[in-house]
Amino acid sequence: MSTALTRYQTRYTAKKALFTFLGSAFRLFAPSGELAFFVKQKAFKLREQITVFADEGMSQPMLRIQARQRVDFSATYDIEDAASGEVVGAMQRKGMKSIFRDEWAILDLQGNEVGKVQEDSAALAILRRFIKLIPQTFHVMLADQQVGVIKQHFNPFILGYDVNFDEAGDRLDRRMMVAMVVLLLAIEGRQQA
Repeated sequence: MSTALTRYQTRYTAKKALFTFLGSAFRLFAPSGELAFFVKQKAFKLREQITVFADEGMSQPMLRIQARQRVDFSATYDIEDAASGEVVGAMQRKGMKSIFRDEWAILDLQGNEVGKVQEDSAALAILRRFIKLIPQTFHVMLADQQVGVIKQHFNPFILGYDVNFDEAGDRLDRRMMVAMVVLLLAIEGRQQA
């Protein structure tokens, strides 16, 4: 594994900054508490483009997440390694399904659905649409096997997740794991506002 890829772990604590001017900021922390990734997202973009950095100075880009379409309820986001330009996969938001229960498809390089990220319970998901204080849990599935859990902290002011991909092994590129968390913070996190 290259030096840049050793930064990628299977566990993170992810937090969305409480106050940012015209946009959002997210931080992913390694289990040691060190900053692993930083994102500053601009507001009012018609075509979502997110760069994930290794530092708050935004001097070392790690990933690029780019929407294929402009403002689309079921947008597909390509995930690219910023250093090599290698596309590592894609995520597609299941727009109509996500009205009631947040769901994303995990796509391979050929665009085939190989897994999904899904909110824990349809009943709880509907209740959350009205009562924002109920934390979300997302289950990450490859085929029919759970390989990860992204669990929201109970905090009505700051969106944050505990992330665990220990069960994924080599079945899921770790760069995809980071992109999933960033997309949940950026896209689904808008519901928390």
